[in-house]
Amino acid sequence: MHDDRSLIESRLKRVLDERIRPAVYPESVPLEVGIWTAPDEPVPVAEGLAAPRTPISVGDAWGAPWGTSWLTVSGTVPAAWAGRTVEALIDLGFDANMPGFQCEGLVYRPDGSPVKGLNPRNQWVRIAAPAAGGEEVLLHVEAASNPVILDYHPFLPTPLGEKETAGDAPQYRLARMDLAVLDETVWQLVIDLEVLGELMAELPPEGARRWDVLRAVERALDAIDLQDVNGTAPAARSRLTEVLASPAEPSAHRISAVGHAHIDSAWLWPLRETVRKVARTTANMTALLEDEPDFVYTMSQAQQYAWIKEHRPEVYARVKKAVAEGRFVPAGGMWVESDTNMPGSEAMARQFVHGKRFFLEEFGVENEEAWLPDTFGFAGGLPQIIKAAGSKWLLTQKISWSQVNSFPHHTFRWEGIDGTRIFTHFPPVDTYNCSMHGKEIAHAARNFKDKGRARHSIAPTGWGDGGGGTTREMVAKAARLRDLEGSARVRWERPAEFFARAEAEYPHPPVWVGELYLELHRATLTSQAKTKQGNRASENLLREAELWAATAAVRTGFRYPYEELDRIWKTVLLHQFHDILPGSSIAWVHREAERTYAEVAEELTGIVERAQRALVEDGGRAGGRGRGEVVFNGAPHARSGVPAGGARTVAAEAGGCTAEPADEGGYVLSNGLLRVVVDARGLVESLVDLAGGREAIAPGTAANLLQIHPDFPNMWDAWDVDTFYRNTVTDLTGADEVTLAADAPGAVSVRVVRSFGASRAVQTLTLTAGVKRLDLETEVDWHETEKFLKAAFPLDVHTDRYASETQFGHLYRPTHTNTSWEAAKFEACNHRFVHLEEPGWGVALVTASTYGHDVTRTVRPEDRGTTTTVRVSLLRAPRFPDPHTDQGVHRFRHALVPGAGIGDAVREGHRVNLPERRVPGDAEVVPLVAVDDDAVVVSAVKLADDRTGDLVVRVYESRGGRASARLTTAAPGFGGMEVCDLLERPLADTSDADVRTATDGAVELRLRPFQLVTLRFARSRAER
Repeated sequence: MHDDRSLIESRLKRVLDERIRPAVYPESVPLEVGIWTAPDEPVPVAEGLAAPRTPISVGDAWGAPWGTSWLTVSGTVPAAWAGRTVEALIDLGFDANMPGFQCEGLVYRPDGSPVKGLNPRNQWVRIAAPAAGGEEVLLHVEAASNPVILDYHPFLPTPLGEKETAGDAPQYRLARMDLAVLDETVWQLVIDLEVLGELMAELPPEGARRWDVLRAVERALDAIDLQDVNGTAPAARSRLTEVLASPAEPSAHRISAVGHAHIDSAWLWPLRETVRKVARTTANMTALLEDEPDFVYTMSQAQQYAWIKEHRPEVYARVKKAVAEGRFVPAGGMWVESDTNMPGSEAMARQFVHGKRFFLEEFGVENEEAWLPDTFGFAGGLPQIIKAAGSKWLLTQKISWSQVNSFPHHTFRWEGIDGTRIFTHFPPVDTYNCSMHGKEIAHAARNFKDKGRARHSIAPTGWGDGGGGTTREMVAKAARLRDLEGSARVRWERPAEFFARAEAEYPHPPVWVGELYLELHRATLTSQAKTKQGNRASENLLREAELWAATAAVRTGFRYPYEELDRIWKTVLLHQFHDILPGSSIAWVHREAERTYAEVAEELTGIVERAQRALVEDGGRAGGRGRGEVVFNGAPHARSGVPAGGARTVAAEAGGCTAEPADEGGYVLSNGLLRVVVDARGLVESLVDLAGGREAIAPGTAANLLQIHPDFPNMWDAWDVDTFYRNTVTDLTGADEVTLAADAPGAVSVRVVRSFGASRAVQTLTLTAGVKRLDLETEVDWHETEKFLKAAFPLDVHTDRYASETQFGHLYRPTHTNTSWEAAKFEACNHRFVHLEEPGWGVALVTASTYGHDVTRTVRPEDRGTTTTVRVSLLRAPRFPDPHTDQGVHRFRHALVPGAGIGDAVREGHRVNLPERRVPGDAEVVPLVAVDDDAVVVSAVKLADDRTGDLVVRVYESRGGRASARLTTAAPGFGGMEVCDLLERPLADTSDADVRTATDGAVELRLRPFQLVTLRFARSRAER
């Protein structure tokens, strides 16, 4: 037999495109259309419905960037269509390849009730089935003219990402606006042929099944009269019945499909537009659930539910009904699908606290899975947080995007830094936007790496990123793939059902230890510096606001700001979304975030100051109020004579620092603990730990060296930095000025000014009396384009690994590149510190706001010593999606700590992030909570969220070893203690926590490395 596959496959494509698909709607009549354009931002539904319309025709332009237009479509169903299915076809000017990335609409009835959303893959609105004939049709469409940012030529700089620069030129032209008859038989034939054609393309040519499908398709095409497709479609379908009924092999891969619309809470659109995207998508999905009894839909991100509850209550009512029926499934138990690399310990915990609590309170749903399909890598501290929140599973597919190494498993247990293991699944379909295309289904089955031990995977199905969700075509395809020879078996299933099935099938999967590093999007650790600084500052202020407000509430009756803290936490958590905090959104998003962070800082600072004033007034010494300064220490370690979490009046610091001119220019600074040589170029030529007799700076090098690289990645400008950026580097050694700065009390400083390109940097290097730390402040007025600025610290330390802080601990990464896995980690994340150590001596580099860094090592030929260079990433200047990324003035704070052990790194990291606060007066504030072992860090002191007045304390072991500690509370009126989960609920099983109450009321803790524990102290009823 001759091989005629390509002939028939080409025939199928042309007949589908040019004859069968056009016959799905064989008859149509035009609708009349009127339009009103809102003058600025979106208006309430009632206002949009009532606004006057002007006529608009198909082909007319509409929609300035980011505008909102209200369309009214009207018409009459012809009497001749009685008994047939009638739909309105509303094409706003769609591009079928861009669902979620261009214009969209939400259809309303005249009474303001929502019908469904419109997008390029969902343009229909059901009018009647069957029609009576003569029905009057009147619909309103809230149409959003969101501009296309990521176009066919991607990553080109565009002014469209900011409202002020986007202009007002219309973006779209109205296309089809018709009432039409839907021929459901032809529609079903299209699905039949698509499923079989896509399956056929994936089957091996040597197998009989491919030829069986080919011949069945050929017979169906022969049965179609191309001049009467509608009349001959039933005959064509009958030719396919047998081949569609052939069951799948018993060994076929099993796919649990779940409806899905990954909606980025902001990205190439602002937050306010996401509110509407969620409403459109959920309106569509609740409608689809009503039409398709087997379909199940899931949506993560409690924030998005909260948005539609507030802004589209009529849509939310439909969502609540579907959730109650068990078919609209809240997933993930997080406030948003956040980044997990950069959020701090408490922020990462609160993502689950606020997300899970919302789902519990609104729906009575307790999530057991974390759902993060698109997050850019996963920190090693996350498994413990997931477990502490009461969850046990994790889903993501993003690691499949890694550029270099293919992850060896799809189902496995992920072990975090403390030893917690979480059952984890990567969907082998390698997308969170599965469309039920045969190529995707075949890829999932072929790609699954756990064959022979497991056979189940999950496929999140629906248009995503910008929303849209599952379509009726996807549901119809899934029905045919439920049991089809040559294909994986597909069934709709809730995430929890899939995970339970997969874990039961594969109870002892392989284990992956440590972070899940994404070998892509590494530059998200640096892009949009102000967003990252706003996040870190907000996290620090929230810690302080909770600590001092709780202390003042217990001691003085200060009103604990429950509502304010709840609202602010949710705002900060929202901005940790995986396209906001990483700096990969349009300019509108980041400019708005900067303003929001400023408002957050102002409100939290006010809470802190009011609480501290209350404490000073309550604890003031007789006759002493107002004579001095009370120093508050919000860090978890004592400093300057002030206990952690307490305050007292501290005498002014004495001198003890010297600054002398160096012989060859520059200055020599000393405080008896460190000796620092700043050369004539303003670089740190020497940093000697005097007690240890050890030089920190590698011979022949200089530290605090600013370096600039060209930075033009192959793709994904704001997201990526490619390794070739290192091929070209310019050391910024020229100095405009190197001078002694005005001395602060008990400190000496050198000021260094540099000019480069169109930019300027001013650095202040400060040595303070009594501390083994060189403080570095850098102000950069940045006006470069497609450049990468780093600060280098070449250290005389021989080590094959280094520590980076992450949530509730730290993890180790290699300094070498023995394997491709290690070489791929050429840019990585730290929180407050990076620490390098030889046995008995180490160096810490601590940071107040930066996250990205790299560490490399070389061997010096002169003395065969090792130079290990740490470089912190300061600024980038990509031009997409924000063409003005990071332009302007930025301020950074770092510190270099020689002779530091890991405990010193932890302490100094907190110190630089939580500076002392000073309040006029003379008082002592005893800490509400005290721990007698510095290895045990108190990460939160707060009042319970349920407003009972109970005290909640969270601690963790910070050094990677075992710790025994006594925790005491100076809080009168508190009774029993319970070990809780992150949601402050008592744990039924406390065997994992070695915690007991001693006879004197102290809490005795025995913690494993990096173990976190949450304690709740009950307040007596009399004190509430």
